[in-house]
Amino acid sequence: MILNVERCILASTLVAGFVVAGAHQPVYQYHALPGVPVLRIFAQSQAPTSPTRPLYETRANHDPNGTGKFYLGREIAQVMGPGGIEWLDRREREEEEHPAKVLESLDLRPGEVVADLGAGSGYFTFRIAPKVGNIGKVLAVEIQEAMLNALRARASSLKATNVEVVQGSEIDPHLPASSVDLVLIVDVYHELAYPFEVMTKVREGLKPRGRVVFVEYRKEDPAIPIKEVHKMSVKQLEKEMNAVGLVRVRTVETLPVQHIVIFERRN
Repeated sequence: MILNVERCILASTLVAGFVVAGAHQPVYQYHALPGVPVLRIFAQSQAPTSPTRPLYETRANHDPNGTGKFYLGREIAQVMGPGGIEWLDRREREEEEHPAKVLESLDLRPGEVVADLGAGSGYFTFRIAPKVGNIGKVLAVEIQEAMLNALRARASSLKATNVEVVQGSEIDPHLPASSVDLVLIVDVYHELAYPFEVMTKVREGLKPRGRVVFVEYRKEDPAIPIKEVHKMSVKQLEKEMNAVGLVRVRTVETLPVQHIVIFERRN
C-alpha cells in the first residue's frame, strides 16, 4: 500500500495532502511539501465514521524521565546509553532479577532461533546461546555502536559461534522474515522510540506461533523503586501488542519485581 501511495505523490506535486487506508489498517497521510513528502501514521478505529488520531502525540507536560512522546496513552522513556553497560552486568543482578527464572520461562530448545532485542552487552544473549546449541542461533540486536562493539568482542572472547550480532535501527530490528522462534525483550520495550513500527517488524520476523517475551518492571506496584516511565503494566503491554496482531498467551509472576509477559503470533 505504501508503494502505491508513493507513486501517487510522484505523479502529482499539486496535492496538499491525502489519506489512504484499507479495512483495519493504519491510515497513511502524506503532505507534498517542497519536493519532500512527509509521512504521518494514524491509527484507525473499527468504526469507519470515526475520525483518525495520530499514532504518536507529543505533550509539553510530561515526566522528566520521559521523552514527552506518547503511544496509546503511555509516555516513552528516555534511553539508557552505553554508560549503562556496567549497570547491566552488575553482580547484584542475579539476586535482584533472577535471570535463571527468565531463561526457564522461555522453554528453549536446541536448534531454535532466538532474537535478543536490545541485547545491550549480551547479558541474556550469552546465557541463551548454550541452550539453543550449535544448530541454533541467537541474534543479538542493538542500535548503539558501543553496545554492538561490546557484543562482538564478547562473542569472539567466548567463541560463541552461534551468536550473530545484528545492527538494527529505531524502526526496524532487521530480523529475517518468518525465521525467528522467539524474541526476548528485557527492560527495553518501554524505551523504543517507534514501538508500533518495531513490533510490526518483530511480528513479521516471527515464525507462525512464534513468541515474544517481555520482561518489564511491574507498573502495578508503586513500591518498586524504578522510575515510573521505566515500568510497564500487563494491561498496557496487551493493548500495544494487540495493535500489531500479537496475542498474550500467559504472564509469569515468578520474579521479585518484574513481569514475564508472553505473546504469540497467530495467523
